[in-house]
Amino acid sequence: MMRLSQYFLPVMKETPKEAQIVSHRLMLRAGMIQQSSAGIYSWLPLGLKVMNKIGQIVREEQNRAGANEILMPTIQPAELWQESGRYDDYGLEMLRISDRHERDMLYGPTNEEQVTDIFRSHVKSYRALPLNLYHIQWKFRDEVRPRFGIMRGREFLMKDAYSFAIDAEQARSEYNKMFVSYLLTFQRLGLTAIPMEADTGPIGGDMSHEFIILAETGESEVFCHKDWIGRSLDAGEVDYSRDLQPIVDRFTNLYAATDDKHDPDACGVAPQDMITTRGIEVGHIFYFGSKYSEPMGASVADASGNLVPVHMGSYGIGVSRLVGGIIEASHDDKGIIWPEPVAPFDVVVVNLKPGDATCDAIAEDLYQRLTTAGKDVLLDDSDDRPGAKMAAADLIGIPQQIIIGPRIAAEGMVEWKQRRSGETSNISPDAAMNALVGG
Repeated sequence: MMRLSQYFLPVMKETPKEAQIVSHRLMLRAGMIQQSSAGIYSWLPLGLKVMNKIGQIVREEQNRAGANEILMPTIQPAELWQESGRYDDYGLEMLRISDRHERDMLYGPTNEEQVTDIFRSHVKSYRALPLNLYHIQWKFRDEVRPRFGIMRGREFLMKDAYSFAIDAEQARSEYNKMFVSYLLTFQRLGLTAIPMEADTGPIGGDMSHEFIILAETGESEVFCHKDWIGRSLDAGEVDYSRDLQPIVDRFTNLYAATDDKHDPDACGVAPQDMITTRGIEVGHIFYFGSKYSEPMGASVADASGNLVPVHMGSYGIGVSRLVGGIIEASHDDKGIIWPEPVAPFDVVVVNLKPGDATCDAIAEDLYQRLTTAGKDVLLDDSDDRPGAKMAAADLIGIPQQIIIGPRIAAEGMVEWKQRRSGETSNISPDAAMNALVGG
């Protein structure tokens, strides 16, 4: 619960000139972020609230899939990356630094080496496998040309998980768990994320999928069968103790490809069944065998007592990037339209005339009753003009709006507006309560 008079929400009427894409424009205008330097942003209360909600859903689904949460540092020793051979290979995106003792350090762009060091220090037997360790931590990649706000920034919040297995079969089972976990995660975020085969890039490996949400303003062109639209996975059918390959097969047999993988002559999809649009990558999963475990000595004793390097995979979700991705996929010309699971507030109660006794009484009563009923409520008790208040409510995208003006308040009524559909109706405060909380 929060009163706007006490909340830091620096909304902007004008569109900032430097913002090139919808999410960047709307995040700046809605007072969610402020640029600190190129590609680096401060997260203000509204933006942080959304990002934390996304992070919590990601966390719950990782835990449900059997992953263990840890927290690794942002600053890593160069020696670990020298062991794996990536320190010199990674390129200028890695921010290399030295501490006061002239030890080579780096601001981590990813954590394969760090987590492999943790694993090799503590796990010695195949009996401890499989194991999946994850964290939600800030990363830094020194983009040559950061742009598009938090969508292509230098500092970003990432969920990265790392699986360890005794052999390729067990590793595929762990890969499938993350594959299915991602499907459920993105569904809970109100998104249709389509898994597409991907190049492994600097992470390495020989099996990889990127999860892409469809958005006309997306960064890359994608091609997919029309039956992908509205496709979903019932969480009740997922049992992580069972073989998940049938689910993975179901969600990879239907055609979907990025422009660099798309072959119109070999895709087998009739032109009338093909959707050509743009997409935004929000997750990426990799299997890379012993690429890191072998050079770094992450071996365990197998059932015969022989030391063997473990098979690894890594699994990333761009938590901060998802804030922008959701906006790109869900907005209109008035502002953001948040899916309910990640909305910063459930309801905004807009008092169009603070100081009017009837408006104040209805607004305060609804604010308290909704809060008591467990709703996260923002009460707009500011002195702004009515038009500015309603424009701000649409801009910040809260799913449900209760608007209280002197005319309808005098009749004992309020206006209930649903942000996504734009539908409005004049109803009693009690009817508004029933509509929003039931009962």
